[in-house]
Amino acid sequence: EQVISADRPEWVPVFTGLSVRVFRTLVRVVARRGGEQTGCGRRWGVPLADRVLLVAVCYRTDLTLRQVALLFGISKSAAGRVVEHLAPLLALAPVTRKHGPDTVLIVDGALGAV
Repeated sequence: EQVISADRPEWVPVFTGLSVRVFRTLVRVVARRGGEQTGCGRRWGVPLADRVLLVAVCYRTDLTLRQVALLFGISKSAAGRVVEHLAPLLALAPVTRKHGPDTVLIVDGALGAV
């Protein structure tokens, strides 16, 4: 039985740190990036919003994959497949930005000139 669902708005800020509105925007972005694609396999048994929430629960808590799977009413292996499929789609796109000659960047805790 599924305990946590994105259909219940009270869970979204607790596990994502996002407002419900921003979370729904994130789900749309993930859908555009291919979050609904299954290739030639079976369709996902869990809606995309719940799968995005599942990844957030994995990343923001120190629960094991087995514990997260129980909360979402799926198997541990299915939860692992969800994380494996969606994690790259949730990654931030790299930003390339030119820095001025006087800019000092901190990289790995060390000061370095640009």
